[in-house]
Amino acid sequence: MSHYKSNLRDITFNLFEVLGRDEVLGAAPYADIDRETAESILAEVEVLARTKLAPSFSDHERDQPVFDPQNHSVTMPKEFAKSYQAWMDAEFYRLELPEGLGDSPAPPSLTWSIAELVLGANPPIHMYGAGPKFGHVIYANGTERDKKIARHIVDRKWGATMVLTEPDAGSDVGAGRAKATRNDDGTWTITGVKRFITSGEHDMSENIVHLVLARPVGVEGHGGPGTKGLSLFLVPKHHFDIETGELTGERNGAFVTGVESKLGIKVSTTCELTFSGHGTPAKGWLLGEVHDGIAQMFQVIEYARMMVGTKAIATLSTGYLNALEYAKTRVQGPDMINPGKDAPRVTITHHPDVRRSLLTQKAFVEGMRSLVLYAATFQDRVAIAEARGEHDQLAERVNDLLLPIVKGYGSERSWVLLGTESLQTYGGSGFLTDYPIEQYVRDAKIDTLYEGTTAIQGQDLFFRKIVKDQGQALGHVSSQIAEWLASEAGNGQLKEERALLQRGLEDAGTMVGLLIQHLQSAQPDAAEGDPRNVYKVGLNTSRLLMSLGDVVIAWLLLRGAEVALERLNGELSESEQAFYEGKVASARWFAATVLPKLTAERKIAERTTLDPMDLAENAF
Repeated sequence: MSHYKSNLRDITFNLFEVLGRDEVLGAAPYADIDRETAESILAEVEVLARTKLAPSFSDHERDQPVFDPQNHSVTMPKEFAKSYQAWMDAEFYRLELPEGLGDSPAPPSLTWSIAELVLGANPPIHMYGAGPKFGHVIYANGTERDKKIARHIVDRKWGATMVLTEPDAGSDVGAGRAKATRNDDGTWTITGVKRFITSGEHDMSENIVHLVLARPVGVEGHGGPGTKGLSLFLVPKHHFDIETGELTGERNGAFVTGVESKLGIKVSTTCELTFSGHGTPAKGWLLGEVHDGIAQMFQVIEYARMMVGTKAIATLSTGYLNALEYAKTRVQGPDMINPGKDAPRVTITHHPDVRRSLLTQKAFVEGMRSLVLYAATFQDRVAIAEARGEHDQLAERVNDLLLPIVKGYGSERSWVLLGTESLQTYGGSGFLTDYPIEQYVRDAKIDTLYEGTTAIQGQDLFFRKIVKDQGQALGHVSSQIAEWLASEAGNGQLKEERALLQRGLEDAGTMVGLLIQHLQSAQPDAAEGDPRNVYKVGLNTSRLLMSLGDVVIAWLLLRGAEVALERLNGELSESEQAFYEGKVASARWFAATVLPKLTAERKIAERTTLDPMDLAENAF
């Protein structure tokens, strides 16, 4: 049986009953997809995920990619390659592409719902299959030459990678030393070594196009220090005819020189890439013939961060549902109200702490699913505006604000809950390979690390998405929450929960104001300021990230509970009655058990001192 357990009902609940995605379907630019079509697509992908993609998931441990250092090649496991081919052959990836590159585009809210199903069933499939989406970035930023390359990536199902990190630079992308030198024919030769390149080598497509950040040499006004000196180049594994896409038979000089051995997600090749290091120059093209590398690459990074958050949440969802199934069948111990030696043994769902754990998992995963799709609604707005030749600046800003929460909050909460609650539900059995939970835990840890660690997400959230944005996006989200609180939502049945959300919103707002005060007092011209107060900001940005995530998720859960309470007033089937009752329970549990902690987080932030920064290193 498949390890994967989907929650398609909750996906459609969020899409259509809470977030009203009906309003963007059936009209330009999504005229070919109405609600019925969208639900049909989701149902088809769900079956594909369970029956064709998920079965090879557990094989990752026994049958891993084989790296040949002599030929710089990787041979993929046959069963995984079969699953990957099933996904690519279905061509649902075309829904992510604009007209001119795909067929019938779908709104991001629908494509991220599809992505959850794939990422929950077998995450590396979605990661290896990122070529067409990266092709979209090339198409949007490219010259006519680049647009032809993008079409080949899509139509020929080529792989693609994002190539940023270098061994000595790590997350400090601006410290990268890879260089690019212009050739007489207009191409560029790339030299240097990159590390941690996901999907950098495999044998599941005829070609792989690397999107490489490098520093141009000898170009006036470009190639300087930091991220602004980086340009973005398209460097293929094999040379090809730009007009036809046919491979010429020549190997380009982008060689994989190592594949990492890892804690988890082992079927995903994490590679060291060496450019022009084995007697063959690595040649490529400057994307768009403009030196705007970091801005171009951030279009890929933002997509990757959304994917990581979605992957983490999808894994927690199937982890919870697997734990729930186990708990319903595992008989152990008597009920607490009848603890006698001769009392009947009961399933562990009768035990209070197991119920606490299950309800905590349910509330968080449903809230984080709402978070992903809420962020996607702003991506819908951005895409619709672009299709009209316009810009929705507010939607762009709010999406930017929500991305570090989706990625940072989503990955941290999911990984912690998978280990402390989902696996724990099984007791000792959760530690065994008999069940998928232990692999979920190991595979999900990477989500807190790549595409920017949680600490980086917290700093990005505060310094760029709040301070640099002058609080515009945060103000919009806060005002949406405040408007909901001021309404009659919940018909009085959510009174206590609304009061908890109001207090949580105030606590989070106080934290934002406090960090801004610390930042202002750290400025050189601040009266009675101290430059070291910026450390107080750094000591609290992760705290702020998690706190804002709690507030937004509580609000989204309560919005769902409001809808559920309305539905419960009508006639429902037994399964629908239980579903809506569960939605109300999730929201109430989250509000009651999570939101009160924000007051403590605020007080901790208020009492921050510089003691940790004054402590001698040898005292740690």
